Amino acid sequence: MDLTLRGTLTQVLPIEDTSQVGHARRTAQRLAEQLGFDATDSGRVALVVTELTSNILKHAGRGELHLRALPRGAFQGLEVIAVDRGAGFDIHHCLSDGFSTRGTQGIGLGAVLRQADVFDVHADARGSVLLARFFQRADKAADYRFGVSQHSLQNDPACGDVWALAYSDQGISALIIDGLGHGEEAERAALAGAAAFAPIPFATPTLLLDDMHHAMRGTRGGALAFAQFDPHANHLQFMGIGNIGGSLIDSEKNRGLASHPGIVGLQFRKAQAFDYPQVNGQLLIMYSDGLQSRWNIRDYPGLGLRHPAVIAALLHRDYCRGRDDVTVLVIALETPNA
Repeated sequence: MDLTLRGTLTQVLPIEDTSQVGHARRTAQRLAEQLGFDATDSGRVALVVTELTSNILKHAGRGELHLRALPRGAFQGLEVIAVDRGAGFDIHHCLSDGFSTRGTQGIGLGAVLRQADVFDVHADARGSVLLARFFQRADKAADYRFGVSQHSLQNDPACGDVWALAYSDQGISALIIDGLGHGEEAERAALAGAAAFAPIPFATPTLLLDDMHHAMRGTRGGALAFAQFDPHANHLQFMGIGNIGGSLIDSEKNRGLASHPGIVGLQFRKAQAFDYPQVNGQLLIMYSDGLQSRWNIRDYPGLGLRHPAVIAALLHRDYCRGRDDVTVLVIALETPNA
């Protein structure tokens, strides 16, 4: 089992009036068809997007729909996340058919739960994040428990942040690179480093950093961090240069992951991988400096138990600085799916 995922921007659709419900449905259905979904599976996507966007308008007044393709080898998946800042709702009641807070039939979230292959939600007084993932019904593989939210500054098609994620029998290897600044030159620097990472994501940390440093020479350089999780030895190695943030989350505490100062592709004085033992079952969260660092997942009761994609979207919603590209990558540290 080998699977390598590469960074793609999150497609964001604003949901502020009823005319945007139809646009969101058509956009998501068209993306599903481009990914190879048949008419039945594309229809499932269209139904769920209609329900989620309608619920945003009913319960929050406005919000966003986030769309992302999920490459999985021979098959492609599609991720849909509804994000709002409404007053929240009681998810246990709302998932029961017939329950409604707005005088409707109350079948929306129950239909989402039945139609989606993966469904999860976090809701409180600060707003809601609802996740639905879809795979072609011919694809019987299990879900990979990671989530990513990546956005460029002012919706620039060039993003200076790049992420990559590799799954294999050796474990999980994750990377974020933030090219200096933003725009095309920052993207070129980050892509050069990611290209060096792709063929050897499980190489020793020193060799991996050396290869990326060499590949990024001649560009403006950037900050980067990568983490390698070995489920057999139950430990994580983390190496960072510059201001890529990293945290390990378990049921008792948050642990910040140490990085060294410097700019990969230009200069740095020291490079050391740090070892973190006994991490199986924890969450790894990595993020570029477009995200504020003052968040605490324990400020959101129950959030640590939610799907990583829900966590990534919520952190972006509440802690995006709004003045740089931003990437949030959340990974459940567990034995990768076969």
